[in-house]
Amino acid sequence: MQIELIYILILAGFVGFEIIKKVTPTLHTPLMSATNAISGISLVGSLVAAGVAGGGVNSDISHLLGFVAVTAATINVVGGFMITERMLKMFKKKERKS
Repeated sequence: MQIELIYILILAGFVGFEIIKKVTPTLHTPLMSATNAISGISLVGSLVAAGVAGGGVNSDISHLLGFVAVTAATINVVGGFMITERMLKMFKKKERKS
C-alpha cells in the first residue's frame, strides 16, 4: 500500500513538471494567481487542523504541527502574492517624466 502511494507521488511530480514546462510565458501570471488561491485554501485547512487538535496525549504535538502548517501556508500565500504583484508591474507602462 505505501509503495503504491510513493509511485503515485513520483508520477504526479513528473506529470506536473511536464505540464508546467509547456505553459507559455503569457499565462504565468494567471497561473500564479490560481496557485495563490489554492494556497489560501490550504491556509484555511491548516487553521482548521490547528484549532481542532483535541486534548489528549498528542495534543502538544498536534498544536505544534498545526502551527508549523499555518506558518508555512502563510509564507507561501504572502510570497506568492508578492511575486504575482512584481510580475504584474512588469506589464504596466512606465510613466515618462516631463
